[in-house]
This record gives sequence, C-alpha cells and structure tokens, in this order.
Amino acid sequence: SDHYIYTLSCQQQLIHTPFHHKTYNTMTTLVLFFQLLFIIPLALGLNHPNCDLTSTQDQGSTLRIFHIDSPCSPFKSSSPLSWEARVLKTLAQDQARLQYLTSLVAGRSVVPIASGRQMLQSTTYIVKAQIGTPAQSLLLAMDTSSDVAWLPCSGCVGCPSTTAFSPAKSTTFKNVSCSAPQCKQVPNPTCGSRACSFNLTYGSSSIAANLSQDTIRLAADPIKAFTFGCVNKVAGGGTIPPPQGLLGLGRGPLSLMSQAQSLYKSTFSYCLPSFRSLAFSGSLRLGPTSQPVRVKYTPLLRNPRRSSLYYVNLVAIRVAKKVVDLPPAAIAFDPTTGAGTIFDSGTVYTRLAKPVYEAVRNEFRKRVKPRTAVVTSLGGFDTCYSGQITVPSITFMFKGVNMTMPADNLMLHSTAGSMSCLAIAAAPENVNSVVNVIASMQQQNHRVLIDVPNGRLGLARERCS
Repeated sequence: SDHYIYTLSCQQQLIHTPFHHKTYNTMTTLVLFFQLLFIIPLALGLNHPNCDLTSTQDQGSTLRIFHIDSPCSPFKSSSPLSWEARVLKTLAQDQARLQYLTSLVAGRSVVPIASGRQMLQSTTYIVKAQIGTPAQSLLLAMDTSSDVAWLPCSGCVGCPSTTAFSPAKSTTFKNVSCSAPQCKQVPNPTCGSRACSFNLTYGSSSIAANLSQDTIRLAADPIKAFTFGCVNKVAGGGTIPPPQGLLGLGRGPLSLMSQAQSLYKSTFSYCLPSFRSLAFSGSLRLGPTSQPVRVKYTPLLRNPRRSSLYYVNLVAIRVAKKVVDLPPAAIAFDPTTGAGTIFDSGTVYTRLAKPVYEAVRNEFRKRVKPRTAVVTSLGGFDTCYSGQITVPSITFMFKGVNMTMPADNLMLHSTAGSMSCLAIAAAPENVNSVVNVIASMQQQNHRVLIDVPNGRLGLARERCS
C-alpha cells in the first residue's frame, strides 16, 4: 500500500497578523502552534504492542515519544487524501512554519520516540506527561523551536472533545498571580479575579487562558510548580483548530529546559526514526546523563534576533563527492539580522536559501542516474522523477561534523505510482532574513544532541527504531 504523508491544517494568513514587537515572538508561537498541534487522548488497546501507553516502558528517566499520526494514534482522518494532495498539504503547512520561524525578530531522562510508517516525519512528536496530583495523563507535542507549554483545561469552551487537564482534580494546582514574574512573560497579561490571564485575538478568533502551575512528571522526573497556559476558551473562526497541548524545548524562560534547568542542565538529545521503522520508536533523552559518547560536535550558536532557536554554522554542502559552490552570504550566520542555519523538529522538509537550494539541486540533478531521467515538479518540489533512479547522497558540512543523508532521508516515494521527489525546497524569500532549516525528514536516524552549557550541538548516525 501507499506510504502516507500525514499533515495538519494551518491558516497561513494568520502569520502576518501585526503584533507589538515585544510580544510578537510569544504571540506568533501561540497562533501557529494552536493551529498546527493536535493533542491525542491516551490510546488504549491499539493492536501494535508498542502502542499501549499504559505499559511500563516509561521507566526511570525514560519516555517514549509517538508521532501524532502514527499507527499508535487513534486520530485518523475521515477523508484520506491522495499521495499528491498530502504532499501539497504538507508543503503548505511547512510554508506557514517557515514564515513563523523567519518572523521571529527579537542527565536524567531518555524518552523513546515513535512515528509510525508514514512517508516522512510530520511536524509533531508527542510525549506522555503526567500532570497534577494525583497524576492525569496527557500527550503533549514536543517542539525544539517553541518556548512555552499550553494545555487544554476541562470546561474549555470551544476546545476539542479530547483528553483535557482538570485543575479541580489536582491538589497541587494553582494559578499564577499577577505579581509573579512569569506573568510578565506572556503577551498582554490581565488580572482576573484569581489569576494572571490573557486573551489573544487574531482575525475573527480568540484564545483565552490563565497562567497556571502544577507538577509535571516526565517518566519518573517530577518538576514542581511547572508554569503553563491553562486554556479555557476558544472563540470565533470556525475553520481554525482549537488550542492543543504543547511542551516547548526552546531556550525561552517558560520552556521545559529553562524551568527544569536544575534537573536537565539545558541538555537533551533526540533521534527521529525512519518512516520504515516497524517499532515506531526513537528516543528523547533529557539531561546530560546517558547521552551518547560517540558524537561529533559543532558549535551551538545563539542569535539574539531569534533567541529561541538552535543555530549552527553551516560551512558547505556536498552532493555525492562534489562540494557545491555556494554564495557565502547565503549560509552565513548573522546575529544582526537573524540569518543562519537551525535544527528544527517541527519542519518536515529542509529549506535552504534560494541560491543555496538551486546550486544543490542542480548538482543533484547532474548526478541522478539514469541521466535520461525526466525531471518534473509537484508543488514546491521541482525535482521529481518517474521510474527507478539512483539517488546521490547529500552531506551538510558543519564546523566540526558532517551530516550525510542517504536516499531514505532525501526522497519522497509514491509506492502506488512511480514518482519520487527530492524532499528539500527553497526557503521563502519574502522575509527580512532567511533561515536555513534542517528539518525532521533529513534528521531521521541521526542523534541530535543539544548541549547549551557547553555551547555545542552533537550529531551521530543512529538507527532510531
């Protein structure tokens, strides 16, 4: 049967809503992720043994991560799309995320990851978390480029009829006061009768939430007084999905890494499984303990213009054995504009600045065999082929480490037909400064280690299933 490309809907026009510059980062994050992220109720009794979330596989400081649309998810589309339609829809979703990423101006845990047998990794990986006392289980999307945590709370008007967090059932839940420093870290805070709250309006829709705190447990790691947004109302815009749960792994003050700094030391690694994996699992490890030894590192850069993101220094790209001639300015790290290269778990297809992409694409086409293969296009992908071809590898060369990608990381294949497409595209040009994004499909079967205290990002080949 055909491999599936699973997609999430988005409203791209919302990315262009003007916000006050001091709150733009957080508000844009909210708007985008409330659109893109779906939380899934606990999947009980699914056929595959690895899909039983009630099992004891989350041990010590180890969690499993599931892809939101993997076979382990009960969330299934009622109207399956064709392969071509799924590719185009995912491209549109990625375009919105790229607009978001480029618009930003201003030792203890191991977590198994599961994606399922889709064509490629979609934007969302979900991890089981225990919230409150006694614990309530929810699945939250993890994202390396987001700073915040948001949960749908019980009684929410307009939220989906899925698992929600019930504050009334937790003895450790409390609202954050207006005088608390965290209240200043959300956009346009207001003082309700009991808590710091906020109401975001965009287009014809709005989201209302209270800033709250409770204990969150990731495997056996309890994090007390964890601050998150408790969403209680979604109004307007019938076509916009309601807010969903999110666990941010970015660098901001409300991210998991910042709030649990004493526990995880701003260190984590993850390995995204191949779509061919039958076990649906990779791993996320939080903290410096149990991180792999055989890892090569490149400096982890901090860009004040986009301070949430994990930047690295891309110095060259090789196609097969040929180092491609690239314009230096198009891959340069520039803290004055925010330009550079990032690793992002939420973008599906790698995006490169147009002159970089075109140079890589042209060299790739030269080395595809047979040389008589006809190049066609599909949406934003302009290097597609019919029939069997031999695919050259592509290597991203960072300072200190290379990342070589075989065909599984590079090509989308329609097994129902005979089309395959190079799953790399040009970054949008209508932005102030272009960000090159190393995306989830290209990261498959690589261990990516973020070590903020030592200012480095590690890479190693690893079979993640």
